Amino acid sequence: MYKGIGGLIKAFRECIDREEGKIAFIGSVGVCTPFAELLAYSLREKRFEMVYIPNAEVEEARKMKLIEGVGYQVVDEKVDPEGCDFIVVLGGLAVPKYPTTPEDVLNAIEKISRNARVIGFGFMGIFEKSRWKEKIDFNMMIDGKIEAVKR
Repeated sequence: MYKGIGGLIKAFRECIDREEGKIAFIGSVGVCTPFAELLAYSLREKRFEMVYIPNAEVEEARKMKLIEGVGYQVVDEKVDPEGCDFIVVLGGLAVPKYPTTPEDVLNAIEKISRNARVIGFGFMGIFEKSRWKEKIDFNMMIDGKIEAVKR
């Protein structure tokens, strides 16, 4: 078990067992983007090309760039996501109010890499609750718990 944001980052870093390559983050617009940027930043000392694919729409893939003094950012530069070594599927996609389906994600995975390791990264058991875990063959999964306190 890992605790806090540092624990989530540590769990993610342990899934990435290479020093270089290409990582694609597939996530919902807005909600998943900051998580992709945080996870990308955790690997900043390695040599990975980072790509963000909004809503599993491969043709909309954007480059992620390390900006000194800021962190990783999704930038307005389209990029070819093919040949990924790791594909991180972010849990916001599995929230029922969003239109992306597991089949959309599977189609995106098929287009960009048949040999990539697929990592599920979500919160509150979203992949199980939405039954995505039954449809996507994740090599690894990280599931966090969020509790909010208003004072």
